[in-house]
Amino acid sequence: MPGGCSRGPAAAAGDGRLRLARLALILLGWVSSSSPTSSASSSSTSSASFLASAVSAQPPLPSQCPQPCECSEAARTVKCVNRNLTEVPADLPPYVRNLFLTGNHLAVLPAGAFARRPPLAELAALNLSGSRLEEVRAGAFAHLPSLRQLDLSHNPLATLSPFAFSGSNASVSAPSTLVELILNHIVPPEDERQNQSFFERHNQSFEGMVASALRAGQALRALRRLDLASNHLLYLPRNVLAQLPSLTHLDLSNNSLVSLTYVSFRNLTHLESLHLEDNALKVLHNGTLGELQGLPHVRVFLDNNPWVCDCLMADMVAWLKETEIVQGKSRLTCAFPEKMRNRVLLQLNSADLDCDPVLPQSLQTSYVFLGIVLALIGAIFLLVLYLNRKGIKKWMHNIRDACRDHMEGYHYRYEINADPRLTNLSSNSDV
Repeated sequence: MPGGCSRGPAAAAGDGRLRLARLALILLGWVSSSSPTSSASSSSTSSASFLASAVSAQPPLPSQCPQPCECSEAARTVKCVNRNLTEVPADLPPYVRNLFLTGNHLAVLPAGAFARRPPLAELAALNLSGSRLEEVRAGAFAHLPSLRQLDLSHNPLATLSPFAFSGSNASVSAPSTLVELILNHIVPPEDERQNQSFFERHNQSFEGMVASALRAGQALRALRRLDLASNHLLYLPRNVLAQLPSLTHLDLSNNSLVSLTYVSFRNLTHLESLHLEDNALKVLHNGTLGELQGLPHVRVFLDNNPWVCDCLMADMVAWLKETEIVQGKSRLTCAFPEKMRNRVLLQLNSADLDCDPVLPQSLQTSYVFLGIVLALIGAIFLLVLYLNRKGIKKWMHNIRDACRDHMEGYHYRYEINADPRLTNLSSNSDV
């Protein structure tokens, strides 16, 4: 109808039940006023039961939404974005499937931070990015049996418990249901990294802290996507990927990785994409090349690394010419030495790749300057010796005479001790 509001069948049925309830109350009131007193109690009981049944027939009220949040039961989504929350809301509706807690001030995520009654059994996607998280404790994500996607990006994590994803004890906890884990931009600020007080106290680096959380027990064996980009990682600890056999996507781009010598990709048989762009890689050695070539479905991305094109690059160049797993390999160019800068790796041959012992011009200039300085110091020292030659000669004579007198005294004592007659004479003279 124009100018009116359309009403669904559920609303019409609810209005009908309310009309019936009002009519029943009117009839019951008339009957109770005309009936004997003895029947009043029974009529009131029947009216109460009728009202209870009428109320129970009404559709249930929607679950309560936390005050600072926005909820959509139809979309199973709760958004508590940029609300300056210091802890996870306690009254989250049990229907939530997608929970956004971004842009808050959570600081610490304690154990059982999402434990509720009734439990959040349907929560599958949890976004905590940009919430100034500094510490995630053991069992922080326990009691979330359906959690599949977790975003902790853009948080200055200084403490990530080894049991953050597995409960308080990885050996007895059930494996996590996580399929996607986003841990990019979680490196603490530079001043905190330079302090290193926490890492020194626990005898590990930032890289070691992340690795401990990834390889604790078998908690993340179902993980398929792992994002560790933009964390200033200098290296990958040994066996950091050993407990992640289901990985299909691994993003290590925009870090400071110099080498992949200590990391093994052998068990990542399902890996489909490996992002190593924008790192500090200089060369990939034969062990790494063989492991990557042994992965049946992988695609590798190696753009924007400072490749050093010397004799150590020969095996990698030969591998690049044969393999098809490196995406955009025609864009890979040399960064060092200077004479090879911007040369395309695929266009190099063995004659181009030599380990030339000749030092760069800048380094040669430095050594020449150092030699001149040392020569001047030596000349000054010799000049001082020449000007003081008489004093030095007299000093040497004095030292020679002192040493000679000292040695003669030792020789005289030796002769006395060796001749028994002189020994008796010396004893009688003492008497």
